[in-house]
Amino acid sequence: MIRVALPAHLRTLAQVEGEVELDVRGEVTLCDVLDALEARYPMLRGTIRDHASGRRRAFIRFFACEQDLSSESADARLPAAVATGAEPFLELSSGAVLLFVNVAGQPGLTFILPFLLFVFLLALGDLRL
Repeated sequence: MIRVALPAHLRTLAQVEGEVELDVRGEVTLCDVLDALEARYPMLRGTIRDHASGRRRAFIRFFACEQDLSSESADARLPAAVATGAEPFLELSSGAVLLFVNVAGQPGLTFILPFLLFVFLLALGDLRL
């Protein structure tokens, strides 16, 4: 069982609260998780990855086990802790800043500061709408 933590706007779109649990068997890859997520929640198709190319949308980031997996290949295996459900797989829009704290083996605490990075990049002119 894979645990997926979606950002608030995707949870609203999928009409779910909290983490989503997906049944993915075998050696779990990023592509497997996204396929299962889009199959279970068809309204998310095209929001996380492009319909035609299958590539991650520019403002979506993937995290697992305190690592940024956004630049990993879609066929790369996810960490064992994610595959077993011990750790969540996080999908975030980069319009938010993620601070992931793991204190002495306690479950990770996630704090999201929405739109801070978006506004900062927009103000610097590095982001064009």
